Amino acid sequence: MSDRPLDSRYGPPSGETAVLVAVQSGLAAPPVVSAARTLSHFGEHAAGWVGVAALGAALSRRRRRDMLLVGAGALAAHAAAIAIKLVVRRARPDHPAVAVNAATPSALSFPSAHATSSTAAAMLLCRATGSRLPLVLIPVMALSRLVLGVHYPTDVLAGIVVGASVAGTASRLAGPRKETPSADPR
Repeated sequence: MSDRPLDSRYGPPSGETAVLVAVQSGLAAPPVVSAARTLSHFGEHAAGWVGVAALGAALSRRRRRDMLLVGAGALAAHAAAIAIKLVVRRARPDHPAVAVNAATPSALSFPSAHATSSTAAAMLLCRATGSRLPLVLIPVMALSRLVLGVHYPTDVLAGIVVGASVAGTASRLAGPRKETPSADPR
């Protein structure tokens, strides 16, 4: 909850703002906010995901194609989120009960580009690794956006849907995974 006094123009939080305030009240302890800020820096412009993809491609010849798809998918998802933001033009949360715990590159909120690119990257990492474990990253990034007070719940939900759509499209365009037989397990 924000330390700012409630402005009489706003009244008590309602709807999505009330949900956002409840999430912050339950989760926004200093270590959680710090972790959410770290995730925010990692996910900014999909840069962290591109870095993970580049590292994975460099370290694993066998998975290079799939790891490059992770980076391309994260960038495509980020671009899709930005395009949608420019059409929808929804403002970020601005109620005095919401604590804004991070700076943002724009005032536009819908959908969350972090949730979008993280969902695409996580789903494509599942393809690259053959594990479903990367999927745990999706709710973690989505919740971090609420903890930071920079998105409404529907912003992150829409980001997840758009990211999943981008990942699905990227997977279909890339075709089936090709396992390269190799004596080198990397």
